[in-house]
Amino acid sequence: MSTIAGLASNRGRNLLHLADQQPGGADLGVVVSNHADAPVLDAAADRDIPTVVVERRAEESRRDHERRVVAALDDYDIDVVCLDGYMRVLSEVFLDAMPTTLNVHPSLLPAFPGRNAHEQVLDAGVSVSGCTVHVVTNAVAEDGSVRTGDVDGGPIVTQESVPVFEDDTAATLKTRVRQDAEFEAYPRAIRQFAAGELDATTDGVSRADSDDAATFPARRLTGTTREDVLRYGENPHQDAAVYRDNTHAAASVVHADQLNPDAKALSYNNYNDADAALALVREFDDGPAAAVIKHTNPAGCATADTLADAYSDALSTDAKSAFGGIVALNRECDAETATRVADSFKEVVVAPGYTDDAVDVLTAKSNLRVLDVGTLDGTPAPVTETPLVGGRLVQERNTWAPTADDLEVVTKREPTAAEVETMLFAWRVLTHVKSNGILFAAGTETVGLGVGQVSRVDAVEIAAKKAERDANGKTADGAVMASDAFFPFPDGIAAAAEAGIEAVIQPGGSKNDDQVIEAANEHGMAMVFTGHRAFRHD
Repeated sequence: MSTIAGLASNRGRNLLHLADQQPGGADLGVVVSNHADAPVLDAAADRDIPTVVVERRAEESRRDHERRVVAALDDYDIDVVCLDGYMRVLSEVFLDAMPTTLNVHPSLLPAFPGRNAHEQVLDAGVSVSGCTVHVVTNAVAEDGSVRTGDVDGGPIVTQESVPVFEDDTAATLKTRVRQDAEFEAYPRAIRQFAAGELDATTDGVSRADSDDAATFPARRLTGTTREDVLRYGENPHQDAAVYRDNTHAAASVVHADQLNPDAKALSYNNYNDADAALALVREFDDGPAAAVIKHTNPAGCATADTLADAYSDALSTDAKSAFGGIVALNRECDAETATRVADSFKEVVVAPGYTDDAVDVLTAKSNLRVLDVGTLDGTPAPVTETPLVGGRLVQERNTWAPTADDLEVVTKREPTAAEVETMLFAWRVLTHVKSNGILFAAGTETVGLGVGQVSRVDAVEIAAKKAERDANGKTADGAVMASDAFFPFPDGIAAAAEAGIEAVIQPGGSKNDDQVIEAANEHGMAMVFTGHRAFRHD
């Protein structure tokens, strides 16, 4: 465990934050102040942290004062010193006697060093500020005077940026820098120091961790710009906005041109659903594909020889649920497809282009937003992320899809070539279904979906019910079932057989696989394992 000695002249909020966070297991072992009435002293005492006051005496030299500070720390086993608003420029007397000494400065050094950094930032009119954690170096001349040009000039350990807003004052900027930058950067530096990843001296900074993992770097930097303030969020009582990532090159509903800008603006849910719909049709590039999305889940998806037929096949899976949904197409929308889309109420249609006739048809519907995302050739970001309270999860994007050679036949009956084609189609759609997810498909169109269930057999039964009750001109008889995870028990296979399913694609891997395979054999099913799971939880 690393022990920190903290030096502060006032509130010491960063030191207290380090004490509360204990980054890398580092412990704030003592707080030193040069002012007896500094609020940090009481706050540290409330945390049972020892405190020391070493005020500078009248006529006492800078170096003599520092010798008394060093003496006051003799009883503590210190690994690193952290300054936080310690309003004394340090000399070699302190720095040579102490281990590595770090400071957090409220600007992105080397810009705006010294005092009044926030005022300097505002006077300069820059749009970005932040903080810098740096090694403290000697800025005191032999005669005891301060070498101004050397203040805040030590090697930089880490930085964190924040935006500067037009209406910012020094006070509002100070608060943002402290909360969003200093509270992030200082613990990061201490965490690296405690883990032995950081070697910080007055001569420079080196890191044992070279941080060469491009997919999951030790520090993630993202930049977005507010594109629009939305009417509301998921629900009317929630405020919301959409932010634009200008570094993103792939087709995107945020970057899309709305061909009828006078129509109602997109809502939070529209953006979310349209993004999910676009991601689904992007799965298919061999021919026309269409998807209808409701609450980010597919209500139907299909590929066909024509775009219009693909849309009709997708819609007929569950036209009732598709009412008010989002349509995504993977080809330029023609007039025939547009006419079918406009035939019932939809919120948004997304496509990589439209014919003039299609635009005329679609824009005639006052409540339908028409988005042109341009070419689908671009590749989405390789990772996805989910915000959490206090952090975020980041993972590789799920782009895996099986080929026929990846399928392991585990039943007595092998699937037919047509069933294999349907299995491969079903799996691609399934990766966009919330878990637990079950999908019934025939040919290259969906028949019924059971989405977002806590029980896999319930998901099978819902998919069967949807196919029987809501699918128009479709049936589960003879269809293929896809499951995003293994079947823990054979009851899911029995429910599928009762619905008429004749072939199954699933990951496999249950301790009860033998029982599940036996149940499939009893019903004359063909079943294949992919060896890959396809969970989607958000």
